[in-house]
Amino acid sequence: MQRITTLLIMACILLTSGCAGHSSKPIIDPKGVDMAQYDADVAECEEIATQVEQKAAKQAAGGAVVGGLIGAIVGGRSSAVVGAGVGAVGGGAGGAVDTEHEKNKVVKNCLRNRGYKILN
Repeated sequence: MQRITTLLIMACILLTSGCAGHSSKPIIDPKGVDMAQYDADVAECEEIATQVEQKAAKQAAGGAVVGGLIGAIVGGRSSAVVGAGVGAVGGGAGGAVDTEHEKNKVVKNCLRNRGYKILN
């Protein structure tokens, strides 16, 4: 039980540290661009992209439910709690990478639709 708890803590640390300092601000061709307007547009597009985070929360919740059910079937009540935790971390870990990627796509598409030339 303690070993599983340790693994859960380590997974949470890796999950949260992997996305630290990551920016969704793309690289654009600045020729002819009003940079003040660009900064405002990036902020608006990033705000729109935060809607993607709801998807990750649903994945983590779904992982917790499935993990809890498996834990309950395999080992009873205490295993259900651990299984729920493992499922939540697993669902959250997979969702976090997908969510960051999808948020970046949303920001880039939003800026393209506003006329910017995205280079990356």
